[in-house]
Amino acid sequence: MKVGLLLCSLLAAAPAFAQNLVAYEGGTAARLSEQPCSNEQVLGQLDPQLRPAFRDASVVVNGQTFSACWGPAGSAVYLLYEDGDEGLIPAHKLKPEMSV
Repeated sequence: MKVGLLLCSLLAAAPAFAQNLVAYEGGTAARLSEQPCSNEQVLGQLDPQLRPAFRDASVVVNGQTFSACWGPAGSAVYLLYEDGDEGLIPAHKLKPEMSV
């Protein structure tokens, strides 16, 4: 039952966007893609029912890049990394990625 409720809340809160989003905090930059999560290590940590709600992400911390997947979590986005680490980014910190 909990999984069903979580899935419903994730899908209902999913932001609609047509381009990548980025968030910056100090020496950290998170890039959120609209592409479905493709990281097998992250997908293996997720309940199969939740997998469709997750999208690809990459996070650069002090010059080192980490793969992750993200899903909506109310007024934030939830990040799940390959190594099982987790994070939250408040939605107000996300901006459209500028491309040249």
